[in-house]
Amino acid sequence: MAGNRSAFNRRHFLLTSGAVAAGTGAAWWLLPQQRSSSAAAPPVRPAAPATPAAPAGPAGPYGVTTLDMTARIGGAGDGYRRIGPGPGWPVVVRSEFAEAGAGRADRRTPLACFVQFTDLHLADAQNPLRTEFLRVGSLGSWRTQEALSVTGAVALVKQANALGGGPHTGRPPAFVISTGDNVDNNSAVELDWYLTAMSGGSITPNTGDPQAFEGAMSSGLPLFWQPDDALRDVDKLRGLPRIPGFLDAVTRPVTSPGLDIPWYSTPGNHDALPGGCLAPEDEQLRDIVTGSRKLLTVPAADVAAYVRVLNSGDDPKSAVLKDILRRNAAGARTVTPDPRRRMFSPHEYLAAHLDPAYAGAGPAGHGYTEDHLNDDRMYYAFQVAEGVVGISIDTTYRSGHFQGSLGSEQLDWLERTLTAHSSLHYDADGRPVRNAGADDAHLLVFSHHHSPSMTRRPDAGRPEEQRHDGEEVIALLSRFPNVVAWINGHSHINRITPHPHATASRSFWEVNTASHVDYPQHARLIELTDNRDGTLSLFATLIESAAPYRTDFGDLSDDGLASIYRELAYNAPGLARTMTDGVKESAAGTKADRNVELLVRRA
Repeated sequence: MAGNRSAFNRRHFLLTSGAVAAGTGAAWWLLPQQRSSSAAAPPVRPAAPATPAAPAGPAGPYGVTTLDMTARIGGAGDGYRRIGPGPGWPVVVRSEFAEAGAGRADRRTPLACFVQFTDLHLADAQNPLRTEFLRVGSLGSWRTQEALSVTGAVALVKQANALGGGPHTGRPPAFVISTGDNVDNNSAVELDWYLTAMSGGSITPNTGDPQAFEGAMSSGLPLFWQPDDALRDVDKLRGLPRIPGFLDAVTRPVTSPGLDIPWYSTPGNHDALPGGCLAPEDEQLRDIVTGSRKLLTVPAADVAAYVRVLNSGDDPKSAVLKDILRRNAAGARTVTPDPRRRMFSPHEYLAAHLDPAYAGAGPAGHGYTEDHLNDDRMYYAFQVAEGVVGISIDTTYRSGHFQGSLGSEQLDWLERTLTAHSSLHYDADGRPVRNAGADDAHLLVFSHHHSPSMTRRPDAGRPEEQRHDGEEVIALLSRFPNVVAWINGHSHINRITPHPHATASRSFWEVNTASHVDYPQHARLIELTDNRDGTLSLFATLIESAAPYRTDFGDLSDDGLASIYRELAYNAPGLARTMTDGVKESAAGTKADRNVELLVRRA
């Protein structure tokens, strides 16, 4: 667990080390307010250094899973690097808890097959409350790809629909579960985009002026990539291309086919809080998010002050950010107000899932029922397959923090739910407890936060309730021999952690999956089998979206944009220095964190 606790989450990814040391080196980016764009310059294709050749590889647009083929980045160094198809990743058998018995593949019985999406971060890139100004301190604090998040999510939906039978069971996936950070900024329009992407329909990923993009990428500021513009901004100097027509393309309607199979939803901190960490439903922030002023640059000292409170999490009322926005308001860009950007409450989040307009392939409410509206409760249990039960928990702080926790009420509910599906469990002192009336199912727990990101920090939104961290959740799950895995996201990393117990049958796996907005843009196909020898196997296979690996900057179709989305994510500032053979170990994980067979022993 110590190794996991040092892993970065989304916030640490965006707040790279340069942001903390913001100061002298950033001064040249603080330009006069709204320097005019050079949009009048004739459109030209980028010079050859800006679009180096894609790496050679096998033909084909994409693999069905990463067992077949994977996106690989070519070249070396910190310049812009092209994506191409590469060989698939093999299955790694992990037998920390149980021996991998010979002949189990011939004996095994399929139990379940489903898909996990996580950290889609569907983003309104023109939202006035976005903190792009953090890039004053670090290039990695803003995503060049974020305006393409809707198109990228639709490409992932298409891939889930195309999967067919699981590679290890032959069973088609029965459902998709999205484990939080479904949207990026707790914005009502983003929630509509997410629900429509999952259920099917037309999405226009544009807000404000319907005729003009009003985000950082049309600001004329060289601090941000200006894709339509000939301006030699800081990203073009890194090798990013000029793509005339890009901003029109990313804001046009895109149609999602919707998932062909049922889907379930789990909340994350970005679903509950603006920016994933700001004060919810704050009056001043509410006025800014639907208003007409968007701040893009601030003094480096303000960046450093904001980074300090982001890292500490000790500003639940967002006082530092509100002060920065107030003091720098005169330098903000004027944009078109849009009431659709408003923040949504937990009650509205639940009600939207229950809206028949977003029913898609079902189930009604996507895990939530009318009963959940009574107390804005966002945790539930559901049947994964015959003899397999899923438990979705809500790990978010309601008061403003990017870390997670469970309150005592929900922890008690989790214990009762585990008990109801376990004929045998152990009490806190290790004594066996029999429950003859239980159905004794195999149990899978789902959440947004992974165990290292859960703390005991008090929640100002629920001050009367004690909070519980990841270690306490692990201790509870370890008391139930039929818990197979805890499946989650938040970290934007592929990481699979064994949680051993002295009694092998009480050990379980934590399956942490990377995001679909940042490198490496993965989801997981998960299959559970009974090996008929006292063991189960949980197969976790990474999948990528249905976007071609080879990017064509002249192709601004939906598929072409999804391909650009992936390539931009693979070229995030700083990633090239830490990649080896196209794999960034801290995000894509080691081979033992990607395509795996996870064995567990069952008494």
